[in-house]
Amino acid sequence: MRITELLTEETIQLHLSSQTKDGVIEDLVSVLDKSGKLQDRKEFKKAILTREAQSTTGIGEGIAIPHAKTSAVKSPAIAFGKSEDGVDYESLDGAPAHLFFMIAATEGANQTHLEALSRLSSMLMDMDVRQALLKAKSKEEILEIINRHDGEEEEAPPEKADSGEMILAVTACPTGIAHTYMAADALKAKARTMDLNLKVETNGSGGAKNILTTEEIESATAIIVAADTKVEMDRFKGKHVIEVPVAEAIRRPEELLNKALNQDAPLYNGGNQEKEPNEGSEKKQKSGFYKHLMNGVSNMLPFVVGGGILIAISFLFGIQSANPDSPEYNEFAAILNTIGGGNAFYLMVPVLAGFIAMSIADRPGFAPGMVGGLIAATGQSGFLGGIIAGFLAGYVVLGIKRLTHNFPPALEGIKPVLIYPLLGIFITGFIMLQFLVEPLSAVNTGIQNWLDGLGTGNLILLGLILGGMMAVDMGGPINKAAFTFGIAMIEGGNLAPHAAIMAGGMVPPLGLALATTLFKKKFNDSERKAGIAAYFMGASFITEGAIPFAAADPFRVIPSIVTGSAVAGALTMFFGIGLPAPHGGLFVFPVVEGNPFLYLLAVLVGSLITALMVGLLKKPIK
Repeated sequence: MRITELLTEETIQLHLSSQTKDGVIEDLVSVLDKSGKLQDRKEFKKAILTREAQSTTGIGEGIAIPHAKTSAVKSPAIAFGKSEDGVDYESLDGAPAHLFFMIAATEGANQTHLEALSRLSSMLMDMDVRQALLKAKSKEEILEIINRHDGEEEEAPPEKADSGEMILAVTACPTGIAHTYMAADALKAKARTMDLNLKVETNGSGGAKNILTTEEIESATAIIVAADTKVEMDRFKGKHVIEVPVAEAIRRPEELLNKALNQDAPLYNGGNQEKEPNEGSEKKQKSGFYKHLMNGVSNMLPFVVGGGILIAISFLFGIQSANPDSPEYNEFAAILNTIGGGNAFYLMVPVLAGFIAMSIADRPGFAPGMVGGLIAATGQSGFLGGIIAGFLAGYVVLGIKRLTHNFPPALEGIKPVLIYPLLGIFITGFIMLQFLVEPLSAVNTGIQNWLDGLGTGNLILLGLILGGMMAVDMGGPINKAAFTFGIAMIEGGNLAPHAAIMAGGMVPPLGLALATTLFKKKFNDSERKAGIAAYFMGASFITEGAIPFAAADPFRVIPSIVTGSAVAGALTMFFGIGLPAPHGGLFVFPVVEGNPFLYLLAVLVGSLITALMVGLLKKPIK
């Protein structure tokens, strides 16, 4: 199949007027929708944005390839758009993007479609093609350029260089229709210029191609795994393995090949070996305790948020509306409370523990982690018990893996279905029941009693600290530590700390948005526009809305937002506010314990303090 059977005149837009990434995506989705290529426009755009959230498809060199494979696509297609001025697309090299190819693949795209889509991705690695597309003045010229360079090339076996060195690589991205092949082509092109022997296995939508053999792996100098999705790793035990995001292979192929040539990488030991952060990577991966904890917290949050808001809605019918013995009893409110509190919240600690264990020991850790978390929840050891159960289960399973790694090959198949779950669940459950539940329950009860016994002055100090923590790194480890503490307190029945935490988290974006309104001359045009968005993010409790301002002027902005957030947290405690819903911002203010107008006042005072401090500290833009 030719690429121009997917890219046609009706799916080409020569002049994009949008100046933002979201605008370009919306324009190209509209092009595909108007040409009848989509079943469901909204679902397709959602799939595109989901892929962007995993990693930007702005690959650099002025190109962006947003793509999705979904049932919302009626027939496979490619939309092309060009921007003369360029658009900030969060590209890997930071440069504006001018050429945009939006790839729409059906859920069951056949092999000929996938091959055409992958050829397009590879074609765009050629600088001559990019330059020709930039200069093209008509739709016909665009199609002629694509047709001219659209040749189906067979994968050639790697040629032996004089040194006898052999480097292997594996590329894979979540969708498997763009970055997978671009990364492979970038590595192969650079290997040719360096006179290196290279073979690349691609894990695309059509399955793995050019699969690495056991003999090739055994003789390889090193292996590059450029992947944003799971690939089979155990075959590389004992080899030097470089693990990077797939975009790194597109952007820095020479650096990766040199590292492989010099064996500048750890030996892979199999199992769930931790990845070392790669120097120069755009987003260094977190490792160790923080990574495992955040994996648990992020997967637990849907249960917390969904369940918490359902509980909060039930309170609109009355605080005792779910109690059958209360005059306030309402059957619908009781249903909401049962779903949110009796079920979603009940799963919170087991899910937290399960995903912590899974982060440590991969899928075999999940079941022992869930069981350990359930024991923690039913044993009243709560959130703290769930965290400990998750880490315990994860490392127990890792230990079992190491003890059984020399099992005969005939028994390999029973390890994940019998040995890991049986021993993992038993050992984790036994240790939790016999040694941990009671002391952790006592600690949990002690924390609750301490908070309940705090006087007003101490509560204000706690609110000051929690509110300030939310603003220090705006979504980073300190922010998440405070947020996690607040969830634990809600689960334990103490609603005051999380009220201070939410107020502290809303202030940074709201305060900076207010500053852009009150002190316009101290912000440039793009910052003033970002200020408008920050109003909505602050109102929705999205602290990260403050990050662009803090990154541009950290020494003035961070002290201002920390001060405002700390004051808001302290005032919240002073006013005696309790928050049953862990998320939602302004939308859950009506269900707070205490006076919602005083809660709003606390947030407004904190935001005003932030705005005034920023206005006084920042210098006018010249």
